[in-house]
Amino acid sequence: NWGQVMFQDAASSVMLQLISFHDHTLLVLTLVLTVVGYALLALMMNKHLNRYILEAQTVETVWTILPALILLVLALPSLRILYITDEISQPSLTIKTIGHQWYWSYEYTDFMNVEMDSYMLPTSDLAPGDYRLLEVDNRMVVPMQLEIRMLITAADVIHSWTVPALGVKVDAVPGRLNQIGFTTTQPGVF
Repeated sequence: NWGQVMFQDAASSVMLQLISFHDHTLLVLTLVLTVVGYALLALMMNKHLNRYILEAQTVETVWTILPALILLVLALPSLRILYITDEISQPSLTIKTIGHQWYWSYEYTDFMNVEMDSYMLPTSDLAPGDYRLLEVDNRMVVPMQLEIRMLITAADVIHSWTVPALGVKVDAVPGRLNQIGFTTTQPGVF
């Protein structure tokens, strides 16, 4: 099934932009590979040789400026997405997240003081259709179409909190407080 080769369905505008950037980058890569491959084959098949050529100012200028322009075409959208993912303007909800060995703790403290631990379900407890190593006993629940801010740290070792459908990934490091913002655009289990 080729459906597993691509990204998950996007559930946030950031993930849509990341998928678009991925496609843009692959298009540029394909064009560069095609041009370089064609030039290589054309030079290999060419019977005309000029061993006495000393300089080619125009060619050297082109192969210096063209890669710089290609890198610029790749860097500008990348930097734009980088700054969009880091921007948290007015969060509607703040969730404190603490990584422990083998589980996560979540604290909702904006309205009511709600705390919960989220443990991964053992393989023996999975129902048909559940995802192995992804199902938990208490899921973190967030409202749709509201900006969420997560403050993330760890109690023991470095952890990585990620939701690929939202385009969100942040490391939880002991002694350091990291933050990430996201907004879900559709309901679902991610």
